[in-house]
Amino acid sequence: MTQAVEKISEIERKVKGKVIIGPLEDEIKQRFKQVSKNARIPGFRPGKAPMNIIEKQYGPDIRSEVYSRAIEAQFGQIVQDNKLNIVGMPQIQHDPLPEIKADFEFTATFEVIPEVKDIDYKKIQISQPEVKLSKKDIESTLMVMQKQRATFNKVDRAAKTGDRVHVKLESFIDGKSAESTGKETLNFVLGDKNRLEIFDKELIGLKADDLKDFEIYYPKDHKPEQLADKKVKYSVVVTAVDEMLMPELDAEFAKSLGIDDGNVEEMKKQIESSLTEEVEKRIKLKEKDQVFVELVKHAKFDVPKSVIDNESYRLMQQMTENLQRQGAKINDLKLEPSMFSDRAEQTARLRIVLAHLVDKEKLHATEEQVKSKIEEFSKSYDEPDQAVKWFYEKQERLNEPAALATEDNVVNFVMKSCKVTKEKVTFDELMGSNN
Repeated sequence: MTQAVEKISEIERKVKGKVIIGPLEDEIKQRFKQVSKNARIPGFRPGKAPMNIIEKQYGPDIRSEVYSRAIEAQFGQIVQDNKLNIVGMPQIQHDPLPEIKADFEFTATFEVIPEVKDIDYKKIQISQPEVKLSKKDIESTLMVMQKQRATFNKVDRAAKTGDRVHVKLESFIDGKSAESTGKETLNFVLGDKNRLEIFDKELIGLKADDLKDFEIYYPKDHKPEQLADKKVKYSVVVTAVDEMLMPELDAEFAKSLGIDDGNVEEMKKQIESSLTEEVEKRIKLKEKDQVFVELVKHAKFDVPKSVIDNESYRLMQQMTENLQRQGAKINDLKLEPSMFSDRAEQTARLRIVLAHLVDKEKLHATEEQVKSKIEEFSKSYDEPDQAVKWFYEKQERLNEPAALATEDNVVNFVMKSCKVTKEKVTFDELMGSNN
């Protein structure tokens, strides 16, 4: 006989159950018979040992096994009867099973999926980027493409912005050597937007065989963190200077970008079309990021500890694998799941609130939406039709496009109900760079 489910907290429950051992005796006897056929008892041939000896030697293990299955079955029935959405493994307490001789009770304590209270979407504010693609943006993109296909010619003059320099260097922090290229050389383009401007400025004006010592102070928010808030002394030798030679914007260049007839104007139109698509994608991505952050902020509920623990472990394993791929030795990694608990809680909270919204508002992706997402993915492949076919060959391959399409539905649902403000930004700001 099962007692009512006891509510310990918003996410923790406790139930009691009782196992009647009478109906289990036949199952226990059958297990004894099965074991006796192959049991090796000193002084007896296999299958010939008396049943009382079999019961004495194997009884505790067999009864524990049968009682455990009975507990699991009854707990499963309790969950089903009470329509409980449990998460994690229950903590089940009972008397030692091998010692039980009569009917016994057990107690199960477990966590359930939390109830997500209704969110006031009017309190959510989303900033929607508004971008007007300009002729300058297209020209800048073409410039980047030219630089990607540039060649370099060695020159005997002082280095200037846009040149590629070859250097040997050594750095010092607090008087101790921090980094050295040794006999090897580094080469990089001066003025590249991905580089540190104050470093490159120190090399402008130097020629091959020039040596220069200088110091750079890195701010507190500098990445990587090893250099943050540090004063670093550099000793740099320039070994060579190369001048960048960019290709002309002509028919040959257009053909290199896939324009078969070399039409330069058609090339520019296709680039504009691609940039327009990319702008739309970036805007949707920024909207999605904001919506997810706001949902986590406004959704009030306790996250089950078992869910956080599982997510923390998953994140730790993911980090371990990433570091190993980068060459780190597993014995040197001192990662603990607790290091990822904050991030794990946020991830778990988002997953729960998304599942709640999808179920409550019927936001599951339709077949057409999944198909559209697959077609979008397939555009990046050389043979889009084959890529589409690959997705549909196995059901599990549809999981990712279906999940992303469902997330789009959630974002669209929230955007219709929340406060949206337009924010004019440049193309470069949207792309996250100043190229």
